[in-house]
Amino acid sequence: MPDLQQTLPETLAAHDATSDEALMARVRDQADYEAFETLVLRYEKPLYNYLLRYLRNPQMAEEAFQNTIARVHEKRELYSEDHRFRPWLYRIATRQAVDELRREGRHQAASLDQQRTSNESGAASLMDMLESGTPSPYEQMEAEERRDWARRAIDALPEHLRVVVLLIYFQGLKYREAADILEIPVGTVKSRLNTALAQLNAAWRDEYLAS
Repeated sequence: MPDLQQTLPETLAAHDATSDEALMARVRDQADYEAFETLVLRYEKPLYNYLLRYLRNPQMAEEAFQNTIARVHEKRELYSEDHRFRPWLYRIATRQAVDELRREGRHQAASLDQQRTSNESGAASLMDMLESGTPSPYEQMEAEERRDWARRAIDALPEHLRVVVLLIYFQGLKYREAADILEIPVGTVKSRLNTALAQLNAAWRDEYLAS
């Protein structure tokens, strides 16, 4: 993962409170390097973690991250502040991830046991969503075990379901934003999310409740 946490000009600090949309407009209209650097720093960690979760390979995630940043800069003149920056950024990132998978032929080859990045609290919130109102073994499990199980179960989902879970739960995007990123209707996003949750619940029952 690139280390961009370096000493920045004082002018960069002035951008901290500026909206993503305003910053990207400066990049587009004024070739404002400091504004672009602020956006990269602002999204570096969440975007890289999203790509790593999607691709399950650090080298591929790094490549997709770098390509995404390059594409954002290349496509700056096409950006319209009428649309939110974050969905636009993640749409580009998702396309780069798909391209990486196609180039490497890694759709099914990534290992479910590959080391994951830490501090992914989205797994815990997702597990909360999976719990029903009746007493369940969730309450008896250690938090780390629950997170590990959630990661494995999410990784086992088909790609079109997994990416929806990653965007909604791990990146905190809204249905409309996820729909824009994936270029599908909002109803399809909701349907895929419901299907993913149903499969995760079924996997939980099969692995723990049936034993």
